[in-house]
Amino acid sequence: MLAVNSGDLSSGSVELTVGLDQSGWRLDVFLSHHFPNYSRVHLRRIITAGGVQVDDRGGKPSYRLHPGQRVRVTLPELPREAPKPEPIPLDILYEDDWLAAINKPPGMVVHPARGHWSGTLASAIQYHFGGQLSTLGGPCRPGIVHRLDRDTSGVIVVAKNDVAHGILATQFQERRVEKEYFAIVSGDPQLDRDRIEQPIGAHPHEREKMAIRRDHPRSRWAETFYEVVERFEGFAAMRILPKTGRTHQIRVHLGHIGCPVLCDRHYGGRARLTRGELRRDPADQEVILDRQALHALRLRLDHPATGKRLDFEAPLPGDIQAVLQELKRWRPRRC
Repeated sequence: MLAVNSGDLSSGSVELTVGLDQSGWRLDVFLSHHFPNYSRVHLRRIITAGGVQVDDRGGKPSYRLHPGQRVRVTLPELPREAPKPEPIPLDILYEDDWLAAINKPPGMVVHPARGHWSGTLASAIQYHFGGQLSTLGGPCRPGIVHRLDRDTSGVIVVAKNDVAHGILATQFQERRVEKEYFAIVSGDPQLDRDRIEQPIGAHPHEREKMAIRRDHPRSRWAETFYEVVERFEGFAAMRILPKTGRTHQIRVHLGHIGCPVLCDRHYGGRARLTRGELRRDPADQEVILDRQALHALRLRLDHPATGKRLDFEAPLPGDIQAVLQELKRWRPRRC
C-alpha cells in the first residue's frame, strides 16, 4: 500500500508498504517498480546516500524486503526537463479540482520516452492544466498516475495534485480500480468466457516485448478475465477485465490463448488491415486499421476527496467501429 500525506509530499518524501507479492524483492528492484522514471543505477545511489529508510533504518540496494515493512523514500528531482506544453486537443471526459479523465487517442504516447519527446499526453495536459498537476511521478510525468500503450485508445486518469495522485496510486496498487477494455482479436476463442492466469516477464530476446515466463525470478503473476461479445468468421469481439496491471498484459495473455489483438504488430504478426482483406477483394487496398484494436472502454474508481465511486466511459473510436461494421457485413458467424 502506498501511504501519502501532504506533509510528506511537501518535503519530497513518499512512504510505501511492502505487499505480500513483493516478499523477498531487493530494495532497488522494489523502488524501480514504483518509480520507473528513475534508473536502477540512480536509485542505488539514492539508497547509498541515505535517501531511503526501511522501518526507519537505512538499507543497502541488495536488502531483501519482508511483507509489511515501511519503505520511506526521499527522491531528488530527475535531471531531465519537464515536457513542454503543447496545444494538442484533448477529449476531456471529466474534470474537477482533483483529477481529470481523458479519452486518449491511438498513436499518442503517454509521457516522454526515447524517440517520443513531443506530442505526448504529458505535453498536452501541461498545456491544458498548467501548474495544476501532481509532481509525484517526477518532472517527466506530471499528473500521470497510470498509462496506456501508445496504440491503445481510451480512458486514462490524471491527478491534479500530489494528495490525489497518492490516493489514486493506492487504488491501482490495491486493485480497487475496475478496468474494462474492448478488443477485436484474430482467431476463434475456444471458450465464451475464461480467466487467464499466467505470469508475465521481460521477453528473453526482444527488449520491447513481454512474454509468459513461468520460471523466471522477475516474472509477476497476472490475471485477465475475458468474455466474447460477438463472434465472426476468423475474428471475435471481446470484453476484457484485467485483474492486475502488468506491462502489455492483455496483449500477451490474448496471444497466449491463440487469439492475438488484431493488428498488434508485436504479438499478432501484422500491423495493418485493409478493407479488401475482410471483403476478400484483393483490389481494395484501403487501410481501415493500422494499430492494435484495443480500447480502454471504462474505468471505475473512488474520488480521492469524496470517496464517491466514479464511472468513466470512452466511446469506441471510429477505426474500431469501422472494422466492426465490416465484420458484421462480410464475416458474420455461420453456425
